[in-house]
Amino acid sequence: MKTKTYAGIPEDLAKLETAKIVLIPVPYDGTSTWQKGADKGPDAFLDASANMELYDIETASEVYQQGVFLADAVSENSSPEAMVEAVHLATKKYIKKNKFVTVFGGEHSISIGTIRAFNEMFEGLTVLHIDAHADLRESYEGSTCNHACAVYEASQTTNLIQVGIRSMDIIEKTVMDEDKIYFAHEMAEDDSWMDSAIDQMTDNVFITFDLDALDPSIMPSTGTPEPGGLLYYETLEFLKQVFEEKNVVGFDIVELCPNENDKSSDFLAAKLYYKMLSYKFKDQDIENTFESNFNDSNKEGNKKSKFNTEDDY
Repeated sequence: MKTKTYAGIPEDLAKLETAKIVLIPVPYDGTSTWQKGADKGPDAFLDASANMELYDIETASEVYQQGVFLADAVSENSSPEAMVEAVHLATKKYIKKNKFVTVFGGEHSISIGTIRAFNEMFEGLTVLHIDAHADLRESYEGSTCNHACAVYEASQTTNLIQVGIRSMDIIEKTVMDEDKIYFAHEMAEDDSWMDSAIDQMTDNVFITFDLDALDPSIMPSTGTPEPGGLLYYETLEFLKQVFEEKNVVGFDIVELCPNENDKSSDFLAAKLYYKMLSYKFKDQDIENTFESNFNDSNKEGNKKSKFNTEDDY
């Protein structure tokens, strides 16, 4: 990583001991199957962040003052399985330090490790998966840690809510819970999808955000752009509502595939990350201690695969 601190913030706000937020870069692109370059995503994101103004108008806040520690990048790439385990261990280490942990990839296979860590540390976890692709294959090209398998494990061990889906293989229908998936073509016709999705979430929510969920007109720099995606302000409206109504315990952002001739996607990714932090901390005083509410006794994770009744919420 070229940047010494996230967004060039002062070093006294970037120390692990005092920062409330941890950012883990994962420059991994080992299993992508079309356009390569997601391993360059974290550097492009950090470069864009360093050129971003840090006052958020909507929330009237400067969330960087909560402190953001830029962790060492997870560079393990000997195999997809080894990378996932390295991400899992790094993520869990910082959760245990009572930090709000965020991860920036890298392609979507990294999320297998982040989700596994959060599921082990937070009870009754909902995974909110925002993506163009279902990513529900049990294995792909000989590995269960492929980007096409990014949320298969989550579908078996967490309350998985999928939003923005518009591309999938027919085999994924055998795994998919269609009551908890919001297809893009349906979302375009029914604006009640936001409330419906949130109503199906448990209290603790982890967000995995694949940037190809966004429409290519505003986010062309992804490995597999798909037409018909989310636009910026409807995305923010949904995320703001999630952060307001649920305890978002962490998030990752993946699949930025930077184009050296067009930096707009890099900047959108930087703004999206900062906006999500701003929503999380907008009501928290800088002086107050952050409490992540993790449960270290939840070592085996959540065994329930679905949450079927309103009483579970």
